[in-house]
Amino acid sequence: MSPSADGNQATVRQMLREVLVSREDPEGFFAKCVSVLGHQETRTQFLSIIKPLSTANTRLYSVLSSLYQEYFSQVSEDSELELALALSLLEMEDHQTSTPNQLPHQPGVRDNQSSVLLNSKPKSQGKNCTQQEDAPGRGKNDLPAQSRSRSKETFPEAEAHKSLHIESGDNQSLGTSQTLYVPVSSASFTIPNTAPICEQNMKEGDVNLSVKPRHPKNRRQRRKAAIQQIVGLTRSPSAPPPVLLWFRRDLRLCDNPALIRSLELGAPVIPVFIWSPEEEEGPGVTVAMGGACKYWLHQALSCFCASLERIGSHLVFLKASGEGNEVGSSLQTLKVLAKETGAQTLMANALYEPWLKERDDVVFSSLQKEGFECKMFHSYCLRNPFSVSTEGVGLRGIGSVSHFMSCCRQNPGAAVGVPLDPPVSLPSPAHWPQGVPLNALGLALMPRRKDGTIIDWAANIRKSWDISEDGAHARLEAFLHDGVYRYEKESGRADAPNTSCLSPYLHVGQLSPRWLLWDAKGARCRPPKFQRKLAWRDLAYWQLTLFPDLPWESLRPPYKALRWSIDRSHLKAWQKGKTGYPLVDAAMRQLWLTGWMNNYMRHVVASFLIAYLHLPWQEGYRWFQDTLVDADVAIDAMMWQNGGMCGLDHWNFVMHPVDAAMTCDPYGSYVREWCPELADLPDELIHKPWKCPASMLRRTGVVLGQTYPERIVTDLEERRSKSLQDVALVRKQFPQYVDKRSGCDLVPLPRRLVSEALGLSHWDGVVLTEEKQFLLPVITRMEFKHQLEDPDADAASNPYNAVLKGYVSRKRDETIAFLNERDFTASVMYEGTQRQERLEKDYRRMEGLHPSPSPRRRVRRTPTAKDKFSIVPSGAFTSMR
Repeated sequence: MSPSADGNQATVRQMLREVLVSREDPEGFFAKCVSVLGHQETRTQFLSIIKPLSTANTRLYSVLSSLYQEYFSQVSEDSELELALALSLLEMEDHQTSTPNQLPHQPGVRDNQSSVLLNSKPKSQGKNCTQQEDAPGRGKNDLPAQSRSRSKETFPEAEAHKSLHIESGDNQSLGTSQTLYVPVSSASFTIPNTAPICEQNMKEGDVNLSVKPRHPKNRRQRRKAAIQQIVGLTRSPSAPPPVLLWFRRDLRLCDNPALIRSLELGAPVIPVFIWSPEEEEGPGVTVAMGGACKYWLHQALSCFCASLERIGSHLVFLKASGEGNEVGSSLQTLKVLAKETGAQTLMANALYEPWLKERDDVVFSSLQKEGFECKMFHSYCLRNPFSVSTEGVGLRGIGSVSHFMSCCRQNPGAAVGVPLDPPVSLPSPAHWPQGVPLNALGLALMPRRKDGTIIDWAANIRKSWDISEDGAHARLEAFLHDGVYRYEKESGRADAPNTSCLSPYLHVGQLSPRWLLWDAKGARCRPPKFQRKLAWRDLAYWQLTLFPDLPWESLRPPYKALRWSIDRSHLKAWQKGKTGYPLVDAAMRQLWLTGWMNNYMRHVVASFLIAYLHLPWQEGYRWFQDTLVDADVAIDAMMWQNGGMCGLDHWNFVMHPVDAAMTCDPYGSYVREWCPELADLPDELIHKPWKCPASMLRRTGVVLGQTYPERIVTDLEERRSKSLQDVALVRKQFPQYVDKRSGCDLVPLPRRLVSEALGLSHWDGVVLTEEKQFLLPVITRMEFKHQLEDPDADAASNPYNAVLKGYVSRKRDETIAFLNERDFTASVMYEGTQRQERLEKDYRRMEGLHPSPSPRRRVRRTPTAKDKFSIVPSGAFTSMR
């Protein structure tokens, strides 16, 4: 074969890989093959090129075979004769054998080379589908059953390799049928026995190429029947060993690198999921898989298994097994599975929790020693957290998302790449390993009452979510068509669907961050705030790789000595949504019923637990891990550490449990949904029912302490001041962890960061032996620095008080904005009035006069407006008169 032919075949095989990863359709691939190889080479080499697919991907093989048959069944008979003669001459030249029609009687001639049998016959013969079996030119598959059984004895080699018949229509050139053997590759094309060729049995699945179709209908029927036959082919005993595809948190078909790369090997793929709760939990108290998260995982596995079945495969469920009394391990389970299936290759997508990465390293190392080929792919984050470096950026501002993004820009690493399309089929093995039912994993266990009835606590979760990969893409599409346009300014609203709600799908891997990023960039509205959320996610995993004890150990040493409350009744009230503060209670009830709340509400409930109840952040972290359907160890640990004043980044705000409602729930809709006992209270008092008059409470049916709980704490300012004083006390007790010049807290750095920052990569051994502790000033809240000067001062006197009380004038601002849009004259008059009021206020201040009293009148309604903006503040209405 000439070098150009070798190059053409290499090009075709490269194009075939594009079909395997669904980047090219089969029709386009076949057309390109004809263009690259030419007509004759395609006819002789195409079947050998696609032969490996007969065992690895039967569906794609059947489609390509049907295209081949349909195309060449329309070739003119003259070209078929020329092809037969050319192949005969090539056979004689290459192998120097006897005449072609003698070869079938010499079964021992080609022991090491498979072949395709070509029959050519005169045009005048073979037209009548009722010809007798001794009619000249009839192929082996055209014979009745008795003749076919006899032909197996006469032509053992031809029967072993089946045969492909091509008619010749030149009576003058060939008066009798000629049988030609054409050598092909060792992976030759195989066709099952077919029935005699006639119009009736064409519908039953004849794939013989010797008869030209008489009209398109028969051609379509024959193509359909051929596909049905070829799919049912038995697998070759020389098929390559299967590939173990280890699924963990990548339960998707779209943009799954390990799944796509497994197809490129051309071997059967065995998808497997191994449940090992001990390995998931890790060394500390991580609560890596809480009840809600495990239930979501159960449903996601069920949906993903159905998705695999649609492409010809399914997911094998296994429980981690151990030897004797040992705890079950994934390594032992994989070894048993490899021995059962004969697999020699393992593929998986990487996980980045330090304990899981250590587990994966042990598994891969052990299997590689036994001759396994193990490949790990990156897909769970946009950036591999173990590849992030601070080189060129430094450590100033570490812990903030801005610093992290600067590190990624300075040290870009591998490109994000383009999302991968889902495969159309997955090659299955000849024998599936024995697994266990999904219910045997115990992921969706429900408690029982004493009478035996089941407590279905997940009913609302099923109603609120579509726990499938299709549900993830549907929610993403809906968000990009609507909510994304309000996300930048209104993502904190709890009473409106302005957030994406995609975090559970990202956590389990039903949606890849790369797919999400590309879709977000492709939308017309590209809010930077939404794209930064993915950077926050990667930042959390980077911090977890630096500080493996992040879920249970405070990063700032002095804060470990904080005097936390031990009042368990306060914790129970917070968990059940019975604190007496409607905004907090609504959020906690939503969490319990649906397993989710938006990010702003998570800040509200976290601030209340830590700053006002004085309960440790670890309690909040564990509760979130148990009740959130998107419970992510890295993200929850980082956020609770920051909220608990112990993380790398001090949040410079504390959410007020009442006044924060002016931002997230200004009209009380959110509270009315989750606290229906307060639904009849007016907007102004629904977030503080303790201020309602007794007559109003009676009219609305609210009885504090009965229908709605009393407040568990009453003096919020006092408790907030106590929290500040405790922080100042521990910072004063541990001056070695406070920078004297800047007043910032000092945090011990991990050795990996020290080596990167100081360029000591070749001194790592020295650093490890000396065991030096490097302290770094980190972001510290300004009110803490000021409180250190006067530890006993209250929070109100602190000029850097971090309590956010929401947009207290939000309702007024929205009312005026509405009027401005409807009436330009009113806008101009209002601006003039406001200018006059500012001038008068400045004049009174300069003259030392008392400020003018603000008008106190009842609100009036506009005569035409009928919506919620129709109430105009009295001051604004009076000033416009």
